[in-house]
Amino acid sequence: MQQSPPQLVELSDDVAAFRHYLQAERGMAINTLLAYGRDLDRYTLWVAAGELKDYKSPTLTDFSRYIGRLREDGLQPASAARHLVALKMFYRFLRLEERTRSNAVDLLSSPALWERIPQVLSPEAVERLLRAPRPGDRFYLRDRALLETLYATGCRASEVVGLKLEDMHLEASFLRCVGKGSKQRIVPLGKHAVQALRSYLGDVRPGLLKSANSTWVFVSRGGKNVSREMLWVIVKKYVRRLGLNDRVSPHTLRHSFATHLLSGGADLRTVQELLGHASIQTTQLYTHVDRERLRAIHRQFHPRAK
Repeated sequence: MQQSPPQLVELSDDVAAFRHYLQAERGMAINTLLAYGRDLDRYTLWVAAGELKDYKSPTLTDFSRYIGRLREDGLQPASAARHLVALKMFYRFLRLEERTRSNAVDLLSSPALWERIPQVLSPEAVERLLRAPRPGDRFYLRDRALLETLYATGCRASEVVGLKLEDMHLEASFLRCVGKGSKQRIVPLGKHAVQALRSYLGDVRPGLLKSANSTWVFVSRGGKNVSREMLWVIVKKYVRRLGLNDRVSPHTLRHSFATHLLSGGADLRTVQELLGHASIQTTQLYTHVDRERLRAIHRQFHPRAK
């Protein structure tokens, strides 16, 4: 059986991750999700035909050729516009994931796009979520430590579940995070996160391990490390308890972390370093959310805004 070229394998993986993102974090309607999936399958076939050398570095000319091909295939303007929206959303997702730096597709006109970044919680909503685990909950100290760590550090879900004991430096209030490309960074911990981690590591983790040995910080019974999927389930449990938007996920706390820092006056370079972004352009996406918040306040309170 002939193997697919590496680029097509990567593209297929990115499209699959994007579909999961739309369903799990954006809460997109199933019919819309299926339509966008078909649009990206069509784009993948176009790339597979050799029309695009590198899907992660497309140019404006490449996208213009693709839209021209759609017109040649007899697509109506509304259908072609939807294809373009799907592509814009896909490449915005790739930029957030630092899989590409290309924004060429944004130069083509289309209907209104999705929000620039995913769901962001207010500081008050985050505080409620961090307090959601209760003493009656199974492993509530572990769950509280997980939530505190997600928000205190802004780490990706994969980075949090990948933490090892050697990465923790609670006496100095920081941890070492291993991010994309095995790049390491130092991330500060606030006192609430330190307290939550101390309680979990001292009172709960030994009971979960029993006789097993494990280097993972966050474990389930038998010392097996908490997976990304398990972390997602844990966060969703408390989101539903509080009646928050069902789109809230572990990534929401990362996005909220960045947005709250910028709202509080943190400079962009510092937030970039804390998030582990290779490019500051990725971090700049968060400034759009704060600008929208300021515009809303201006419209509400300024006497000449309306």
